[in-house]
Amino acid sequence: MRKLKIAQLVPPWLAVPPKKYGGTELIASYLTEGLVKRGHDITLFASGDSKTKAKLVSVFPKALYWKGISWKDPYGPLLQAISCFEKAENFDIIHSHSAYWGLCFSALTKTKVITTYHGDFNSIPKNTAKYSILEKFKNSPFISISNSQRKIKGLKLNFIATIYNGIEIEKFKFNDIPNNYLVWMGRITPKKGLLEAIEVAKKVKVPLKIAAKIDKNHPPDIEFYKKKVKPLIDGKKVIYIGEIGGYKAKSNFLRNAIALINPIKWKEPFGLVMVEAMASGTPVIVFDKGSAKEIIKDGKTGFIVKNIPQAINVFKKIDKIKRRDCRKWVEKKFSNDRMINEYEKLYYKVLKKHA
Repeated sequence: MRKLKIAQLVPPWLAVPPKKYGGTELIASYLTEGLVKRGHDITLFASGDSKTKAKLVSVFPKALYWKGISWKDPYGPLLQAISCFEKAENFDIIHSHSAYWGLCFSALTKTKVITTYHGDFNSIPKNTAKYSILEKFKNSPFISISNSQRKIKGLKLNFIATIYNGIEIEKFKFNDIPNNYLVWMGRITPKKGLLEAIEVAKKVKVPLKIAAKIDKNHPPDIEFYKKKVKPLIDGKKVIYIGEIGGYKAKSNFLRNAIALINPIKWKEPFGLVMVEAMASGTPVIVFDKGSAKEIIKDGKTGFIVKNIPQAINVFKKIDKIKRRDCRKWVEKKFSNDRMINEYEKLYYKVLKKHA
């Protein structure tokens, strides 16, 4: 098979890979570096502080988040998309991780454009510009990151594949003998379920360590932390250690825990932290939302529950989970090589159909 010229378009909010929190940017990095290693000619459109072996094209020398620019500001991603599509004829395919911005330009080029959307479609209200864009480009080729992500009220998009996210499993060290604490990791915002995780930990009388980002550019999250979360942090039963990043820090944090408590309150399309936890040998207790049933093997790598009382009840059985089974499950389902293989095959399939 001939080697391909591929553009990877990523919003400029965070570097690729992210220094700490940032699932979209981490997956884009895994994919980009894997494709380069396989000999493809990859151009990464991302912020200038990104690290890659691909060709890096940047509009902004530094990720916009660190400039204090809100995620809701559309102009940064718009300029990033323009820089990519101005060069569209140089590529066999453009793989957009930039949602609406990539879609809007896709009709203006003969180069094939595919979109992996890393968010929740169901959170996009009707009668909004975002929804109108999805409706207009519903026949464009989309890749879902879970089957549950495809369930959209009132709209049927052209999903051509489901490709689960993958991680570099070998960088997450396995541990079969945990310490006496639970973990919660992510971004501090109501829908992620941190308050519920704290309640579970208090009820089962096990300390909870929180490794999380507070979005300094999003006032509602700051207020939520100050008013709801911070009063519960005592440094003993509820411990906030801040935002962490890098394989070593995440691996040490996750692998030494009894379990990851993940009481999500939204239809999360994937949930990378669950995979990272299981790769470390740590089982997951998760609310039955979004992709939970696709990521967790209930009773084998964790437990899927509907509410806090159920989470408390299944914790009594957490020692029945074989931590080695958690690792094997990730090796089977969520490896980086598997993800890259599936995207590579899809590129060829799309281009063959488009020829």
